[in-house]
Amino acid sequence: MNALSEHKVVEFGGIPPNPEYSVLMEALKVIKEEKIDFLLAVGGGSVIDGTKFLSAAALFDGEEPWDIMTKRAPINKGMPFGTVLTLPATGSEMNSGFVINREETKEKLSAGGDAFYPQFSILDPEVVKSIPQRQIANGIADAYTHVLEQYMTYPMGGLLQDRFAEGILQTLIEIAPVVMKDSSDYKAASNFMWSCTMALNGLISKGVPEDWATHMMGHELTALFGIDHARTLAILAPNHFLYNFEAKKAKLAQYAERVWNVTEGDEDQKAKVGIKKTEEFFHSLGIKTKLSEYTDNYEGVAEEIAKRFTDRKWFGLGENRSLKPEDVKKIVEMSH
Repeated sequence: MNALSEHKVVEFGGIPPNPEYSVLMEALKVIKEEKIDFLLAVGGGSVIDGTKFLSAAALFDGEEPWDIMTKRAPINKGMPFGTVLTLPATGSEMNSGFVINREETKEKLSAGGDAFYPQFSILDPEVVKSIPQRQIANGIADAYTHVLEQYMTYPMGGLLQDRFAEGILQTLIEIAPVVMKDSSDYKAASNFMWSCTMALNGLISKGVPEDWATHMMGHELTALFGIDHARTLAILAPNHFLYNFEAKKAKLAQYAERVWNVTEGDEDQKAKVGIKKTEEFFHSLGIKTKLSEYTDNYEGVAEEIAKRFTDRKWFGLGENRSLKPEDVKKIVEMSH
């Protein structure tokens, strides 16, 4: 606030984790009434994603801003915004995507476009020392899974992209125990923060296939049960890899070798160890990896999520566009 003392500033607080549409609509009223012309997101991924949505909604021509999320029409204009990152995790400070929650309809959907890159982002690792351990664990798991979504597909000759991805994974593995034990360790905090940014700023995805099915499924678990986003990814990713083992085993084996130094066994054996190591890494962060460890009310959830995907005509997810709603049902069932 001291830095902004020469500007007219109108504060809006209270955007919850998984930025809630109804709260953002209250913020939109303030933007319109106060004739705001620049937005500043001070927070983690939820605040930044919410601000990106407001950037779109402030200049939106339609009647219902939720159409931004459901109709996925290209949006070419947004109100300019900057970010001050307080919680490393999502990489939203250096990308143009956003995910919004709507409690009323139990939906969590994504949108984005080139108009939604921040004008600037301030990343100060000092903030990490004030973050609760649970959120540090979430941030590490979120960034780790972001990398896997862009890496754990099939070999296609993107040698440097693979090394970039593996480097981020190795860095997160290295700093995780340090920053979890002492969040005021500046060197660990800065590497944590930068890894989260690099995990989803577009660098490692250039020229390679991407998956993102784990995120699509995970969003549904958050919408239905309110489970932390990163924890839904930890529940689903190992089973997604197991279910699609044949398609992913070459990359899984490479990951086991290069990231976890697994030298014994054939490709299948190494690939299976890779999945096991991933789950063990989540456990080392204190993150549980079964849906039944978060809720007793999971009966029928696999069918519900598969139906939602069918209703949205999401018939081909994953890097090969081959993951159908019935496959999603089986993966969620495996994750109970």
